[in-house]
Amino acid sequence: MDAGAVGPDQLGEYEAKFRRAGLPMFIADRSAATDVFNRAAPLLGLVFLGQMLGALNLDWSLAANIAALAGGLTLLLAGFAILNRSRGRPAVAIPEDVGRLELAGFVLIPALLPLIFGGQWRSAVATAVGNTVLLGMIYAVVGWGLLSVMRWAARRMLGQLRASLELFARAIPLLMLFAVVLFLTTEVWQVFADIPVASLAVLAGLFVLLGTTFLVARIPREVRDIEREVAGHPAHASEMPVSMELDRGERFNVGLVMFVSQALQVLSVSVAVGGFFLCVGMLIIDAQVMEAWIGSGGDVILEAELFGELPVLLTRELLQVSGAISSITGLYFAISMLTDDVYRREFLEELTTEMRSSFKARAEYLALRGAAKP
Repeated sequence: MDAGAVGPDQLGEYEAKFRRAGLPMFIADRSAATDVFNRAAPLLGLVFLGQMLGALNLDWSLAANIAALAGGLTLLLAGFAILNRSRGRPAVAIPEDVGRLELAGFVLIPALLPLIFGGQWRSAVATAVGNTVLLGMIYAVVGWGLLSVMRWAARRMLGQLRASLELFARAIPLLMLFAVVLFLTTEVWQVFADIPVASLAVLAGLFVLLGTTFLVARIPREVRDIEREVAGHPAHASEMPVSMELDRGERFNVGLVMFVSQALQVLSVSVAVGGFFLCVGMLIIDAQVMEAWIGSGGDVILEAELFGELPVLLTRELLQVSGAISSITGLYFAISMLTDDVYRREFLEELTTEMRSSFKARAEYLALRGAAKP
């Protein structure tokens, strides 16, 4: 291939395709400095300037706070200028790449303000930790393409729901029997109706964590299976064509796509089941029933009549019980996804077809990059 025939537009088209497919790690020579944090530079700059408020102290007078604010702004701008000069850039230039030095400055310089102006070391630690967490979130969203993965999974949601409904149809007799028995059990209402919201959130989080563990458990093996399938079933990784072999980051990216895809299915089923029991409960669980079950008529959120004669009652207790059953159902469905071989084959077959297209595009992309090199 003629190197002169390969332009940046061609490579850019492939890279845009990878991003749309939720596979930004397929882009070659990608770095956090030039492809992740530099894209978030406007947000980082806004947060950086906003944190000059860390120089304020509510115990000081207005004049003292204004002076501290001016001093904090001066310190931030001076730190920014020093970073630029250390990189050989003009003092007020906007960085074209955001590397380790700039990230360290983003974390540490704003944290110095509350420490210098008032000795507020707790605020300084909180600022440094908060900025570190923000950088981690930016790397997850931009670096691993989490938003593009979710957009890709959302576009496939209808097809995935079809597969989910087929699995749900096979699991529904036992699942719904289990859920209905739970919903109409006095002990369940006594436990979940009076449990503090924070405790219920922790319990739901534990169910989510357990379900996530089940989903993640088989993903590495399935990624390898897809890689082998696309490459033509080689027995060993050493027999795989170089253009088809993935590195660790690319395998993680493919695994992330698979995890988000399955997690959205579990979420959709959980929300649907929770909504179903919420609607049923509003129609059949009245104040007298709750009085018999939990000793009170419940904390009423909404009370109305449907079609002028059918009473509808929404209570805090009903919301909590429906939410708890929804979480339990999600865990059950995640386990079903893991153990149902028919679903796994259908899901992997569909995903393998799409991945084959992305792998082929990746091989063409790498070939173009090789042709473009002098």
